[in-house]
Amino acid sequence: MKPKNFKPILKGLLLTFLLFFLLMVTPQTLGFLFPERPPVGYHFESLAYLAVGIGLEKLADLEPEIPETVEEIKDVEYKNMNGKSLQMDFYRPKNTSEPLPLLVFIHGGSWKSGKRSDYLVYLTRFAQKGYITATISYRLLRDSIYPAAVEDVTDAVKWLFENGENYGYDPDRIALVGGSAGAHLAMLAGYGWGSSVSQNSSVTTARRIKAVVDIYGPVDLTTKYSRNQRLVNAFIGYSYNEKPELYQQASPITYLSSSCSPTLILHGTSDTLVPVSQSDTLKSRLDALDVPCEYYRVPLWPHAMDIAKRVNDFSQKKMEAFFEEYLI
Repeated sequence: MKPKNFKPILKGLLLTFLLFFLLMVTPQTLGFLFPERPPVGYHFESLAYLAVGIGLEKLADLEPEIPETVEEIKDVEYKNMNGKSLQMDFYRPKNTSEPLPLLVFIHGGSWKSGKRSDYLVYLTRFAQKGYITATISYRLLRDSIYPAAVEDVTDAVKWLFENGENYGYDPDRIALVGGSAGAHLAMLAGYGWGSSVSQNSSVTTARRIKAVVDIYGPVDLTTKYSRNQRLVNAFIGYSYNEKPELYQQASPITYLSSSCSPTLILHGTSDTLVPVSQSDTLKSRLDALDVPCEYYRVPLWPHAMDIAKRVNDFSQKKMEAFFEEYLI
């Protein structure tokens, strides 16, 4: 056999090795080599699910058992709208004597779906770490349009400010945490939508949220991409051409100021539902206002990236460090 006949074989072996490296080695080994860096993903949702299917990627335990060291208090009503009860659940360490910081988790679901228990993995883990955690319900699109959900979240925050003694948390150390639509609502409530927009005095308060965590949430609903999305149109209840002022009013970026709470941002760079440019803009604006902001662009992960265990673990680690700095 002549030497030149080895070239196609060698080329094939090199391509095979490269494919193996890209699909199997890179996402996992980078986590071991650079543990402080965000975990590398797969760019496409289909590839991420394939990685789960063949055992390369693990899903986070989204329905964990309630630990024996954590007390669960369910179905606490914070608001009643014409017979419709809006409730929250608490998770707190047992045998605590001093008031603890409170982390309020707001579920996502495109403003049309989702439930309080969606973030049970975060709720239980942070309760184990010495925080009291809460999760709230709010009106979804099948019941109402903007501003109902924002009013509900802001009413829940006001209720929480007033009931710390009853549940063992410090009302002056509250953080709002949300993912996707929940992050959008967390930012609106945390950045002052209630005092700026609502004519309902029940949603205004003199107290201040201490920290906000935005996990791939929409920040500006007036961009060309956002205002043409059906989900955004459904949330507002009108097209942009009909009510452009509502799109601006429902955008967290409208309420940014130097008095905004410290913010942590986590966003996948391959997110096609909420483009990462939304978080890029938020980071840039907060920096210009000298508001403390930590931002992690998580490479090659799509929307809802934290259902993957590696991303969920990374998110918890960054949240814990953030809370230790601004809540403890």
